[in-house]
Amino acid sequence: MSEITSEVSLANEVAGNTVSSAQAKDINSIGQDLAVDMMASLQQAPFDEMLIREYLLDNPDFFNRYPELLVAMRVPHAERGAVSLVERRQELLRQRVNQLEEEITSLMNIATNNERIFKFNTELSFKMLASQDLGELRQVLSEGLKTEFGFSHVRLITVHDIDSELAKIWRHRVQSGYYFGRLTQSESKRLFGSDVGSVALTKLSDDNGQVIFAIASKDPTHFHPDMDSLLFSQLRRLLDHKLPQL
Repeated sequence: MSEITSEVSLANEVAGNTVSSAQAKDINSIGQDLAVDMMASLQQAPFDEMLIREYLLDNPDFFNRYPELLVAMRVPHAERGAVSLVERRQELLRQRVNQLEEEITSLMNIATNNERIFKFNTELSFKMLASQDLGELRQVLSEGLKTEFGFSHVRLITVHDIDSELAKIWRHRVQSGYYFGRLTQSESKRLFGSDVGSVALTKLSDDNGQVIFAIASKDPTHFHPDMDSLLFSQLRRLLDHKLPQL
């Protein structure tokens, strides 16, 4: 501000103007007000980060032209206080690598589990096809699923119209084809003889009469409406094929 005042005074001297002390004070006051207004305007000017972002995206060689900025610019860091852009980029790359490794591990686990289920399903299918009677078929199916998945119950249930409870389950739970989820206490006891956590239910084809293929788990969250039904569907098709032969 003092520089502005000095410049004003010097300009007056060069121009040969003479001013009174009162006028000089007014001029000084105006100069100070102008300086304050300019500083306030600069502080209030909007800082558009998006323009900077777009410029850097449009000019990927910017830091090639000014490599010293990569080291000179500091980025806040939770543990180290501040780091350079290079260090921050290296950290982000390490995090991305770790994330990709976790995703690959997860995919490998899924593939391994799918392979195990495929082998189990193949072996169980051959055993079911080799069954000589209904009793053997029930035993093979029940023991296989309980051993592999830890299910509490596996049943094939024939529905008779005179059994009102079973007829109700047939109409409300499996009429659409499949049911995955939880049952009421009375439904659980009628199908399995005890309370269960969650169930998978489906009806066999009309060629086999009114038959419910039912699996129960002690885990209330094991069977749910959004789960994949591929294995269950394959077993149902196999039962539809085999039962008429027994």
